[in-house]
Amino acid sequence: MMDILHGVLGDISLLLNIIGALVIIWGVTLSLSQFLKKEIANGSKVVQLNEVIRIVLGSYLVLGLEFFIAGDIIKTVITPTWGSLGILGAIVVIRTILSFFLNKDLKKI
Repeated sequence: MMDILHGVLGDISLLLNIIGALVIIWGVTLSLSQFLKKEIANGSKVVQLNEVIRIVLGSYLVLGLEFFIAGDIIKTVITPTWGSLGILGAIVVIRTILSFFLNKDLKKI
């Protein structure tokens, strides 16, 4: 019974990591396309458009990291090791810093 539960939770953890990667790839793709459109058009308000693109990309990065954290939490619950706890801690710190600065930029705009 426990082996089945560990297998299912392992699959869920992998799925969450895949979703996180897809969210980040999607955000990079959207941001890159917006950036290229802006550069080709070469219109005014270039700096303001760059800020908007940066905030959009940052929001996708934070969302993707949330999925990674969820997957890592499940993985750590299944097989808790010091290495997995360290990786989870690093991801949480990175996500917290990104969220802080993203929210700060959103308030500014």
